[in-house]
Amino acid sequence: MAANDEQTRDHGQDPERRTQFADLIRQRRAELNESLDTFAKKAIDPVSGEQVKRGWIYRLETGLTVTPPGIEELRALRAACELPLEQLQDAAGQQFHGVDPLKGGSAVATAYVRKLDRVPADQRANLMRLIDSLVPPEE
Repeated sequence: MAANDEQTRDHGQDPERRTQFADLIRQRRAELNESLDTFAKKAIDPVSGEQVKRGWIYRLETGLTVTPPGIEELRALRAACELPLEQLQDAAGQQFHGVDPLKGGSAVATAYVRKLDRVPADQRANLMRLIDSLVPPEE
């Protein structure tokens, strides 16, 4: 077994290791039936012109350590994947920062929801009554 194979295998067995972004890129490239070279040539940020290098994509897909992508790299990969930028951002946030996206809602709503787990259980009912008084529930 090659060193890269062993490192990839070991990461795959680590339950704490997140691979959502790598999985998304690998699966999408397979769906598009593109070689790594072809995919990398398409991975160009339309705003800055920055290109994601083939080697970085290879390391990502094989489970090797990579620098988390910035917005330029995400836009470049969006161009190659032909997926919404938000989908790439969510997957990158999950893998590199441990942030699990909440489906739907604005950034402000998401921030409030994330704080709910820190509200004591006995106060959640009071909070819900307050919210219902400001915005009545839909029927």
